[in-house]
Amino acid sequence: MTRLRLKSKDEIKKIKASARLLALTLLEVERNIVPGISTKELDLIAYDFIIKNRAKPAFKGYHGFKGTICASVNEEVIHGIPGKRKLASGDIISIDCGVILDGFYSDMAKTFKVGSVDPSIDKLLEVTNASLYKGIAEMKVGNRILNISKAIEEYIKPFGFGIVREYTGHGVGFQLHEEPSVPNYYAPFFKNIRIQEGMVLAIEPMVNLKGHKVSIKSDGWTVFASDLSYSAHFEHTVAVVDGLPLILSEV
Repeated sequence: MTRLRLKSKDEIKKIKASARLLALTLLEVERNIVPGISTKELDLIAYDFIIKNRAKPAFKGYHGFKGTICASVNEEVIHGIPGKRKLASGDIISIDCGVILDGFYSDMAKTFKVGSVDPSIDKLLEVTNASLYKGIAEMKVGNRILNISKAIEEYIKPFGFGIVREYTGHGVGFQLHEEPSVPNYYAPFFKNIRIQEGMVLAIEPMVNLKGHKVSIKSDGWTVFASDLSYSAHFEHTVAVVDGLPLILSEV
């Protein structure tokens, strides 16, 4: 992971342009999430949209990853490889994507419903998304990284869902993954550095319906809930500007 590097306001503007394009990319993908479409088709939609806008997909080729998006379905948490699998009503799919625009990186994820889902799954998505914003609110000068982590964990805990521990948020902007790591639970063994002006983070709670434990499929990439319960993933690229959090990956 690349060391922590703070960004100037001009650099943050450029990261915001990258993140805005990324948010538009996810909107384009979302329009096509219907029963019967394959995850590879969604991947091609994202690729074409990014290239058409004179940018590059940040994930494609990263450590050998083959997709423009990570497409993680149902019990899959992150890093799902796009392929022939077709979506069915009642599924959920987490789309994680990154964009490089003019050399600046952004990262974003969102879990979508395919048709109607069980109320417990609806609640999982609602809580995971809300926890992201609880964490973002703590990304301000005067706090530390674990203030973000604690806010996410304390919001999720009463609902009994499992917070994934092996994977974290991270710095982003000059590279896809930079320091610091941002866990989604209070973990005192992580570097609890101060939130600083010009810091840009990808904050990304990953939450399972039941237990927190995860495993990796034989493809070497796809992370899934070990108990096969459904999993949700929401992520924004966020900067500290004038001491307060500014979400860059919104339109």
